[in-house]
Amino acid sequence: MDISTGTRASNAERDEVVRQLGRHMEDGRIDLAEYDQRVAQVYATPMREDLAAVLADLPKERVSLVKSRPRVPIWQQIEGSAWLGVSVLVLAIWAAISIGAGAFTYFWPVWVIGPWGAVLVFRMLAGFENGRFNGRFFAKHS
Repeated sequence: MDISTGTRASNAERDEVVRQLGRHMEDGRIDLAEYDQRVAQVYATPMREDLAAVLADLPKERVSLVKSRPRVPIWQQIEGSAWLGVSVLVLAIWAAISIGAGAFTYFWPVWVIGPWGAVLVFRMLAGFENGRFNGRFFAKHS
């Protein structure tokens, strides 16, 4: 945010400074009391240079040291790829048999594709293996 002297601050600029203060509070650079004090100062000031003074002793950019984890863990991606490969294989086998017989045969691949896919989806949504599960499913149903 370019802050020049002698210019009045807009509400959007004040909101941006408050968002930056919130990020600094999340990172532990300021505590809640200091955050409240600085936010009150932000909304009380009419000038842009006063907004710069609120952030003067804080770093300019937020540096994240924690890497974000992928939404789907790598091992679940591998299981999903295996399921997709096997699904294509059994569909190809079924199609070859149907072509050889000259008519559509019983669609048996559903018994391979369906249950395996349902288990993979349930495990991904429930979060058993990726650390999100903390017993909430069984706590409600026991």
